[in-house]
Amino acid sequence: MARVIRRPLLLAAVSVAVAVSLVRLAAAVRPFVLVLSVDDFLKDSSAHPSLPSADSAGADTDADEWDDFADDSPAADPLLSPSSWVPLLDPTSSPPSGDEPDSPADSLFVAGARAILSAASEGDDVAFVTASAQIEAAAAAGHPGAQSALAFLSGAGMTRPASRSRAFLLHKFAADAGDLQSKMAIAYSYFRQEMYEEAVKLYAELAEAALTSSLISKEPPVIEPIRLHSGTEENKEALRKSRGEDDEDFQITEYQAQRGNSAAMYKLGLLYYYGLRGLRRDYVKAFHWFSKAVEKGDTRAMELLGEIYARGAGVERNYSEAYKWLALAAKQQHYSAYNGLGYLYVKGYGVEKKNLTKAREYFKLAADNKEAGGHYNLGVLYLKGIGVKRDIMEACNHLLQAVNAGQPKAIYQVAKLFQKGIGLKKNLHMATMLYKSVAERGPWSSLSRWALESYLKGDVGKALLLYSRMADLGYEVAQSNAAWILDRYGDQSICMGESGFCTDMERHLRSHALWWQASEQGNEHAALLIGDAYYYGRVCITILQLAEIHKVGYNL
Repeated sequence: MARVIRRPLLLAAVSVAVAVSLVRLAAAVRPFVLVLSVDDFLKDSSAHPSLPSADSAGADTDADEWDDFADDSPAADPLLSPSSWVPLLDPTSSPPSGDEPDSPADSLFVAGARAILSAASEGDDVAFVTASAQIEAAAAAGHPGAQSALAFLSGAGMTRPASRSRAFLLHKFAADAGDLQSKMAIAYSYFRQEMYEEAVKLYAELAEAALTSSLISKEPPVIEPIRLHSGTEENKEALRKSRGEDDEDFQITEYQAQRGNSAAMYKLGLLYYYGLRGLRRDYVKAFHWFSKAVEKGDTRAMELLGEIYARGAGVERNYSEAYKWLALAAKQQHYSAYNGLGYLYVKGYGVEKKNLTKAREYFKLAADNKEAGGHYNLGVLYLKGIGVKRDIMEACNHLLQAVNAGQPKAIYQVAKLFQKGIGLKKNLHMATMLYKSVAERGPWSSLSRWALESYLKGDVGKALLLYSRMADLGYEVAQSNAAWILDRYGDQSICMGESGFCTDMERHLRSHALWWQASEQGNEHAALLIGDAYYYGRVCITILQLAEIHKVGYNL
């Protein structure tokens, strides 16, 4: 405990990380640095109403809020909710079907959203207006997805006067009905206005949904936020590496794997398992290539096979097989496999019985070898007192080291510590920032893949629409990508304004607003452009227009 308190400074850099352990969810986020001093730690963290009593330490309290080892898979994939655009973008997806037929509002929303995407692709302003009217009719009938989409159109000023206050109200209606994308938009609105009491609650809910949904979603837990531009120029190298199976590097790797190269087999397994570099996530192909790699003697794939069997990802769940492969990987000194073994002993899966002592030993072996999952799970044990004496500062020490490696669940837990003031002094701004970084891994982030895919196919209109939609949810990369498209392709008919295609003024205002939002989130290129615009007098707007640019919502 003293080891943490006496450190004059603790740096936790949240960076891009690809995870391969059983309870570590891979994710890619924009890097930032969390700097903590001794003043951020509480001197007395022995008791807090959110923690279980000391008498219950080590007891079987899976229902407790702080038990991270619960079976918390969501019952349904949020990607396939009635409000999702994914079934409209992915021909292999279909909305969830129930016993009751779709309502008229459902049909209007689906038809309108599909027509808007088509109109954006074809640059058809008349069709765009007609589609917007369908969405507005569905919204009037109370459809939350339509209300969310109409809020986006209203905020951007597409086919109607721009009104952030109306957009906020529509998002509020949709969010109250359970629409997660509108909850993201409202949380971002509160965040921009420094209303952290409100923002933190929404982002906490969304962060939890993001973590649990990744357990069953067919979308990858790694949504790579590809920036279309490097400065003012197109980011050709990043785009080249995002073409999936059409990428030359992928084709070379696939050829080598087919020729028996075990390293290439393992790499292909990773690409398919996590859905990297523009590939669709495919558990069956991942399992195939990992199995081939193991047959060729590549021991790294053993751990992934263990994880696949434990999760039932593309195969029938089998904890005995999971234990076998994780144990084999551990014998080869793949220390993240120790973390997986610890998890099995905590749950009593694939082993004779639960054994918290063994679980802690395995987690410690993983942590001692700089495995983020081991630090995270040790942090949870010490935080709750599972099989050990509760030690909040020791928990903070381990959780912060896991945060340093970009472990999403650790980021979520540290956010909760800041929110509730457990071990760390209550700091809602910090909690909001951390929750936001996890929430942005949610299934709604899959729109970025479709936006990128559209751009790579030359469908700039659809790419702009999808990036603009994500910008409304607070994604900095989407904000800068949409702004760059508006600047780069300003001569093309892709920007929808209040009445028909954007005027030059509408396009400049929208681009300026997007760059401004990106600059607020640390985009240095955006900040430079905003500064240049004011310095050289390229911005000529009214006070009301300035208010619209710099605010996302109002206190209603």
